[in-house]
Amino acid sequence: MNSIILTAAARLIAPIIFVVSLILLYQGHNLPGGGFIGGLIAATAILLKDFANSRAAKKLPEMVKVGPDDESKPMPVVLMIIGLGVAGCSALLPVFFGDPFFMGYWLPTFSLPGLGAIHLGTPLIFDVGVYLTVIGFVVHSARCLKIESESDEEKEESWN
Repeated sequence: MNSIILTAAARLIAPIIFVVSLILLYQGHNLPGGGFIGGLIAATAILLKDFANSRAAKKLPEMVKVGPDDESKPMPVVLMIIGLGVAGCSALLPVFFGDPFFMGYWLPTFSLPGLGAIHLGTPLIFDVGVYLTVIGFVVHSARCLKIESESDEEKEESWN
């Protein structure tokens, strides 16, 4: 049964949680945080919405599809593939220029009003890849556990 309070709270809180995850993602290459913790927090926002909409979550095989034509790949798996690709490319980029693996390349620092100095480089691209991979893994794992527990409940009900 859906909880009206949880649904309303998730509608308000999930976007805030997601923005916090993006802040942690950006600050990660200069301060503690980064792609891993940002990805965990973003996955929390997604799963909060899933749990709030429990009736929609019961239809997960239809809900997690990439599109109507592609019925075999759930969206979290696609996020993991893209994330691993982005992280791998950012780590390999210096090798093509004769530099060591994982060497950081940086754009010139610039500042934006209200945000201060902005530092963009390959470590941030790597963090974005980790961010996407972690979101995909956590959401996929949680949804698989949910589907498995629902099938176990159906088996128990059939025995009764």
